[in-house]
Amino acid sequence: MQKRLEGFDRFLAAHPQWHRRVTYLQIAPTSRSEIKEYVEINRMVDELVGQINGRYGEASWTPIRYINRSYSRTALSGIYRAADVGLVTPLRDGMNLVAKEFIAAQDADDPGALILSQFAGAAAELDAAILINPHEADAFAEAILQALEMPLEERIERHAKMYKRIARNNVDRWATSFLHALAETQKRPGLLDGFKSLFNPRPREA
Repeated sequence: MQKRLEGFDRFLAAHPQWHRRVTYLQIAPTSRSEIKEYVEINRMVDELVGQINGRYGEASWTPIRYINRSYSRTALSGIYRAADVGLVTPLRDGMNLVAKEFIAAQDADDPGALILSQFAGAAAELDAAILINPHEADAFAEAILQALEMPLEERIERHAKMYKRIARNNVDRWATSFLHALAETQKRPGLLDGFKSLFNPRPREA
């Protein structure tokens, strides 16, 4: 989240014409509050949000709305649909279903643009998103500008390509492909034995 905030900060600094025209909404329910490291991360994020809002905010405009509460899946779908840009920028992630949920929730006739970390597993399928390295703040800022200024025709084209991918690769298709891959391992005893040794290691000799 810190890198996202830094990227948005850089965007506001570089493109003042967008002040009062764009608001970054971050929904982050508080979790693991008993873990010291998480408490420290939350403190750093709170400070960064305060600094950015203090630097650019006005009486009639708050650049960042940072909300620490949970929302229902239905409410989140409505928020995704209303968003002009989706920021899904993990530093490391196995898949990231939020990116797919954002695409699924969009209005196909006037979809929002998706900015996606190249380190998210979903980037392999959603390559029509604006792919970024979240560590590069200047590139992040320019990606936000690109998303906000993207013509409707391009947004529709990118969305259609990504929606087609996620509609085809649904949970049923994923389960079938997984079971097929598992069945294939049974035809290769050496590979299957390797998996077994991982989960059933030999007991150490006394």
